[in-house]
Amino acid sequence: MGKLDGKSAVVTGAGRGIGRGVAKALAAQGASVVVNDVGVTVAGEKEKSTPADDVVREIKAAGGKAVVNRDDISNVAGGENLVNQAIKEFGKLDILVNVAGILRDRMIFNMSEQEWDDVIRVHLKGHYCTMRPASAHMRERKYGRIINFSSQSALGSPGQPNYAAAKAGIVGLTYSSANALAKYNITCNAIMPGAATRMTDTIPAGRMPGAGLPASETAEGTPRDPANIAPIVVFLASDEAAYVNGQVFGAAGYRITRYSHIVPERVLMSDSAWQIDKLFEVFKNTLGVDLIPPRM
Repeated sequence: MGKLDGKSAVVTGAGRGIGRGVAKALAAQGASVVVNDVGVTVAGEKEKSTPADDVVREIKAAGGKAVVNRDDISNVAGGENLVNQAIKEFGKLDILVNVAGILRDRMIFNMSEQEWDDVIRVHLKGHYCTMRPASAHMRERKYGRIINFSSQSALGSPGQPNYAAAKAGIVGLTYSSANALAKYNITCNAIMPGAATRMTDTIPAGRMPGAGLPASETAEGTPRDPANIAPIVVFLASDEAAYVNGQVFGAAGYRITRYSHIVPERVLMSDSAWQIDKLFEVFKNTLGVDLIPPRM
């Protein structure tokens, strides 16, 4: 008996890396999977073929059920087509896992508008484009599991302002959707993964926590293996996780972390509207104490 027997799932960006590991793990636990990958480079340029075909072949060879989807989930039509395919092929959609993404790394002072827009479109809008039709279907059925992929880059990665903004936006989207969908028996959680992928291969070692980690092609069987991310996704996709909603988990190597929500740390009150001179006088010894810079 698999943990996900009888369930149907969609995984975006499932042709390689983390998405591939997630799709194979869901299928191994009994889920029927739509493997979505449009087939692009890390920079978002079109490739001749999509590796999603290879993933589907691997799943079927292992006795699982899977079909390929090549839609671009960064637009509404692509997201709707993806969800509709799952419903047509398997009769329903129980699980949505949003992994697809691209990079356009640049410092904020020399980032082009196109580089900004491309990353926001694929990551943040891409989540909306799949979640909107998926949640509508799940709401009708009063059941669903949505797992979004954010990143530790949202905590302040230098040289990735577009990516960090998109990934932080996904956390907010996750929180909002979790609160809105809970009454329909739909959960929405997020993962901040750490693994060696095509994306991490492009990041200069000096900007990468734990420099010297293996490249993606040599990561299999190591703590940086993308397959290590899949177990927490399988759990969140299961019936056992019905009580887990609106949470952000880190998954890297053999470690799983639960992140706290942003909460007030220090509060400075005044008896009336703040006077500029007064705020200058008291800030240093109140809100200005023990400041911690953003850190990954």
